[in-house]
Amino acid sequence: MSMEKQNALRQEILLKVREYYKVQSQDKAGFVPEKSRIPYAGRVFDAEEMVNLVDASLEFWLTYGRYSEEFERRLADFLGVKYCYLVNSGSSANLLAFMALTSDLLGERKLERGDEVITVAAGFPTTVAPIIQYGAVPVFVDVKLATANIDVSQLELALSSRTKAVMLAHTLGNAFELRAVKAFCQKHDLWLIEDNCDALGSKYDGRYTGTFGDMATSSFYPPHHMTMGEGGAVYTSDPLLAKILLSMRDWGRDCRCPSGQDNICGQRFDRQFGDLPLGYDHKYVYSHFGYNLKATDMQAAIGCAQLDKLPRFIEARNRNWAILRQGLSDLEDKFILPEATEYSEPSWFGFMLIVRPEISVTRTDLVRHLEEKGIQTRMLFAGNLVKHPCFDTLRKSEVGYRGIGILEKTDRLMKDAFWVGVYPGLSQETLAYTMDTLRGLARSF
Repeated sequence: MSMEKQNALRQEILLKVREYYKVQSQDKAGFVPEKSRIPYAGRVFDAEEMVNLVDASLEFWLTYGRYSEEFERRLADFLGVKYCYLVNSGSSANLLAFMALTSDLLGERKLERGDEVITVAAGFPTTVAPIIQYGAVPVFVDVKLATANIDVSQLELALSSRTKAVMLAHTLGNAFELRAVKAFCQKHDLWLIEDNCDALGSKYDGRYTGTFGDMATSSFYPPHHMTMGEGGAVYTSDPLLAKILLSMRDWGRDCRCPSGQDNICGQRFDRQFGDLPLGYDHKYVYSHFGYNLKATDMQAAIGCAQLDKLPRFIEARNRNWAILRQGLSDLEDKFILPEATEYSEPSWFGFMLIVRPEISVTRTDLVRHLEEKGIQTRMLFAGNLVKHPCFDTLRKSEVGYRGIGILEKTDRLMKDAFWVGVYPGLSQETLAYTMDTLRGLARSF
C-alpha cells in the first residue's frame, strides 16, 4: 500500500473518531438531584484525546515514542524546568525520585539505608512507601488543620545527624510552606522532593510548585488535574539528577539513546565500563539497579491533548473551590473550612471540611448521608498512615520510623476530615446541590 493511501485511510479513521465522539457525547444524561451521582473527580476530555489515542495506536509503536517526547518537552516548558521524564504512574514517579537519591553518583550526599527522611503521615501512602521500601527511616511531623500541610515549626525538632532529605506533598493542591521548608533544607544541606501529584498548576511566590525542590513528581491518574489514564512524571533542573532519573527509569542502563535509536554518541563499541570487555555494547551497560517505568506512547498522546486544556482545568477547579468556600462560609461554626497557604495560589484538588468536635454528629454520619444523596466523598487519603495495617510489621522492625510528638493534628484529620470534589466536570447545578445538602444537614445538628 502506498504512503499516500495509508495517509488517506488514517485521516478517514481519525475523522470517524471525531464523529464517534460527537455522537457518544450527545448521549450523556443531565443532572437529576438525589438520583445522579456527583463524583469527587473524573476524566474531562473531548474528541482531541480520542483522536490522539487512535493516531498513536495506528503507528503501533506502543512504548516511548514521539508523543512521549512531545509531552515531556511541553510539561517542562509549562513548569519552567529543564528536564521532565514520563513514567507509568504518580507512585512510580515518587519511587523514581526517591531512588535517584540513592545513586553512587551523588557521593557523600547519597542516601544510605538507615538515613532519615522528614515527611508527614497525613497523606497518600506512596509518598512514604519508597522511603520504607529502601530501608530509610521516615520521620513524621504533624500538620496544621486549616491547610493539612506540615507544621514547619517542628522541622528542627525532626532533624538528626542521619537526616538526609525532606519528601512532602502539597495537600489537595494547597502548597506547603515552601519558604520555610526550602530554607530548612538549604541550612542543613538536605534534599527536597516535592510530591506535586495533587497540585499541578499551583503557585507559591509566583512560581509553580514542583520547581522549588531538587525534584518533583506528578500523577496523571483520572482524578488528577489532567489525565492519561495511568501515568506520571518526574521533573528537575539538576543535570546530574536528570542523568540518574533517566538511567533508573530505563532499566538502570548507562546509555542515553532514546528507544529505537542506536549509537547517538558515536562510541557504542569503543569504551570500557567496569570489568566488562573493551567495546562491550553500551546499550547493555548498567550503571544503576533500575526499573522499567516508562509509559506508553498512547498514554502520552492523551496527555498531549490534556496539556492543551490544563490552564482552563486549573481555572475551573479554582472557580469551583471558590464557589464552595463562599457558599459554605456560614457553616464555620460546624466545620473548619480550608485556607490557602500564605503566599500561595493553589490549583485545588478538592474541598476539605473538618467536623468540629462540639457538634453532635460524626464525620462518618456526615459522609454516609452525603453518599446516600449521591455526593461522592473522600477521606484525606490515609489520614494517619502509621495507624494502618501496613505499619504493623514496621513497628517491630529494626529500621522502624520516628514521630515528632503524638501527631495530634494528624489524628484529628484522620478522625474528622473529608473532602468533596472541585474538578472541571462539575456544573454550577451540582455545586449548588452539594452546598444545599450540606447546609440542610448542618441545620439538623
